[in-house]
Amino acid sequence: MTAAQKPARMAESVKDAAIAAFLVAVLGLFFFGLRTDIGPGGLDLTYRWGLWFIAIAITFGVRLLLNLFVFKAAKPVTSGIKVTVPAGLKSVIGRFLGPVLLVVAMCLPFIIMLLFPNRDRQFIDLAILIMTYVMLGWGLNIVVGLAGLLDLGYVAFYAVGAYSFALLAQHLNIGFWTALPLAGLLAAFWGIILGYPVLRLRGDYLAIVTLAFGEIIRVVLLNWYDFTGGPNGISGIPKPSFFGLDFTRTGGFADFFGIEFATIHRFIYLYYIILVLALITNFVTLRLRKLPIGRAWEALREDEIACRSLGINTTNTKLTAFSIGAMFAGFAGSFFATRQGFISPESFTFLESAIILAIVVLGGLGSQVGVVIASVVMIGGIEILRNLGFLKQIFGPDFEPTQYRMLIFGLAMVLIMVWKPRGIISSRNPSAVYKERKKISSDMVAQGEGH
Repeated sequence: MTAAQKPARMAESVKDAAIAAFLVAVLGLFFFGLRTDIGPGGLDLTYRWGLWFIAIAITFGVRLLLNLFVFKAAKPVTSGIKVTVPAGLKSVIGRFLGPVLLVVAMCLPFIIMLLFPNRDRQFIDLAILIMTYVMLGWGLNIVVGLAGLLDLGYVAFYAVGAYSFALLAQHLNIGFWTALPLAGLLAAFWGIILGYPVLRLRGDYLAIVTLAFGEIIRVVLLNWYDFTGGPNGISGIPKPSFFGLDFTRTGGFADFFGIEFATIHRFIYLYYIILVLALITNFVTLRLRKLPIGRAWEALREDEIACRSLGINTTNTKLTAFSIGAMFAGFAGSFFATRQGFISPESFTFLESAIILAIVVLGGLGSQVGVVIASVVMIGGIEILRNLGFLKQIFGPDFEPTQYRMLIFGLAMVLIMVWKPRGIISSRNPSAVYKERKKISSDMVAQGEGH
């Protein structure tokens, strides 16, 4: 870029940022500048011009930075030296990154107890929640990332697993470890039931049908009062035991091992249960990708007509993708039921399906590591945004940060998609190679290749 072009580009960028700030000023007037509350004599109107101006300033600054450094692909002016990582170092990092992360995951509860002794229960519970969504993301990745089937009703299988365990425990007095495989099998059965009607659908039509299936399951759970409890849900779901030992104050896990009773023991045990379930999901998925069924999923995703011409049975391929993905959702739903001790239809809305799908897409379709990163960013980020009490000291006592939690979260998702439009992990290691295994760039991944 010449010296004469720089002022023109700067002026264009400032103009575009000013237009964006003006739009926020108009559209955000009634969201930020004005607030209405129900008062004794009607509506009380509160003016918050400071918050309004801050939103305008943030929009202007972010838009200007995007115009200068992202949209125009400007080169850094601080240095002309390009830093490259040696190929040997990359291979060493790739080889040891997985085992290191696994060791960290296995030691995470004790690390949390050491660093946050006063809030260990809260952070371990958050780690359990993140690990649950990691498992759900890996399960949906089979359907969306590998088989290329857009599923907007994945939460239905999550609900089937949760209600299967709750009903088995309530009516047949079956424990968690016995009901866990049964819940997965029932969810897989419902995955097959969903797969049959949508065999000829693809794209938007498939998404609409799966969305309808998820809503049908939720409405049935809500209205079949005699069987599912309706809106009241099911309570008193038993907790998992450790080889028959319950985590009770007397006669349980603590007394058997001669240690002092603490409620944190049950949370640590739940964390390791979901960690093992997630690792099993990851192991099975990686193994299936190398088997003929995994290659058939990838062929189906690339081109269904070409897949049929190669003699692949697309009916069985779709049904296996739906059933295996649903099975892992059933396992996660069973764990969710025993962790909460109470379930209701409100826990299985379309928003849950949207969050799980967003985790898969933001992480990168077909990427196992990307799902982990996206789960930590999304679920952990949402929970962190719940605790923004310190902002009241900046914006005043009337400022409620929880009202803007989803707004901030949405802006963060937009920024991620602007920065990495094909997902956080955009490059792929191909499942099948001819002579030499090479990573495929994100340009090829954009066409659905190289997964």
